[in-house]
Order: sequence, then C-alpha cells, then structure tokens
Amino acid sequence: MEIDRQNPRKEIDQAILDNNLEKLLLMTGMLHGHYCPFSSLGVKAAALAVRKLGTKSSGMEETIAIVEANNCFSDGIQFVTGCSFGNNALIYRDFGKTAFTLAKRSGDAIRILVKIDPSFMEKLNPGAMELFDKVIKQRKGTAEEQKKLKEIWQELSFKMLTVPDSEVFDIKKMQIDIPAYARIFVSAKCSICHENVMEPRARLKDTKPVCLPCSGQDYYQLAGDGISLINP
Repeated sequence: MEIDRQNPRKEIDQAILDNNLEKLLLMTGMLHGHYCPFSSLGVKAAALAVRKLGTKSSGMEETIAIVEANNCFSDGIQFVTGCSFGNNALIYRDFGKTAFTLAKRSGDAIRILVKIDPSFMEKLNPGAMELFDKVIKQRKGTAEEQKKLKEIWQELSFKMLTVPDSEVFDIKKMQIDIPAYARIFVSAKCSICHENVMEPRARLKDTKPVCLPCSGQDYYQLAGDGISLINP
C-alpha cells in the first residue's frame, strides 16, 4: 500500500466514500491485530457517521470522536475516523457502553449505539460464544480451540459488515458542546527522576516540582484532577 505523504488518509477517505467496509476492516486489522465482530462494528459505525456528517479528519481536531468503552469497537472508531488519543481528537468516557459520538466543531454530531448482544452473534454462528467464553474469558482453550475461534471471529467480522445498519445500531443526530482545542503546556523537570513532565501534572514536594510517580501520592487520585500545584 503506497502512502500519499500530502494526505496519508487518502486511501481511507476514499474507502469511506465508496462504502468499502471490507477494505476498511482489512486495514483496521493492522491496528487491532486481528479481526473480531466488535472491531468490525466499529468500522461500520465510524464509516456511517463520517458519511452522514460529511466530515473527515486530518488529525487537527476538526473532528472529535467520543467513545464510551475501551473495547474492540473503539479501534474501529479510531482507525476509520482518524480521531486518536495522540491527535487529541478522541475523548474517552468510561460509561461501559459500546457507543460513540462523532462531532464537527460546529457541534453537529451523530451518536451510534450498538444495540445487539452476544445472542446476535450466536445466531450467526451457533457455538461461537461458548468457544469465546472458554478461550477468551476463561483462558482455558487449547491451541486448536484458539485457532478455531480466530477463524470463526474472522468469518463473523466480515459477515457483520453485510448486516443492515438498522439491525445493529441505534442512530441519533444531535447537537453537543465541543471542548476547546487541546492546550500545549510547558514542561517542568522532576527534581527526583529528572524527567520532563507536563506542567499541569507536576506536583510540589519539599517546594520542588516532582512528577506523579515520584510524588508518593496516590496516582489514581491525582491523575484526573488537572490541577497544577506549581502555577495554580
């Protein structure tokens, strides 16, 4: 696959316009590492949202994606929309729902929720969920069973692309408030490990700046507060 240096997403954008979901899923596999039904649904939902909103991403926060679970679905969303944590266009809200919202800077948005449950995949391939439970949930599958599940998952992934959107998704257009563009922060140097740390994530210890791991405080309590103790 030859990459256009001026437009690295050119091939992806064209596949979205062509509704070539199979090609998008094949390329998403390079990120996700394998093919599974929910990364397939992520591809399907993301392509649908992009076409309905008439938008695309160049990684400059002109399009924002909000995912509501950290599951396989989210990899399909990231790859197809071009919204990622690295380009500050992906927002993670830990609601535990297989759903996402794609939005323009204008606030025009579309939310797509996956409304099916595992019984849907069981109908497509009887026995698939029992094998999934043994191999993935219990981690007790033999090498042969792992191979079999991989084959079934791949088959289901591409089959899922052909299911009508109305059978698998709830789709809602909406208006939402878009967060400001991501701020660029100066760095502070930790006085203990001497590594640079984003200034709002630095803390003070004995009047000197330290990073969260060196602060001696509970990381999970501090990591989300966004408060700078150097320049409050």
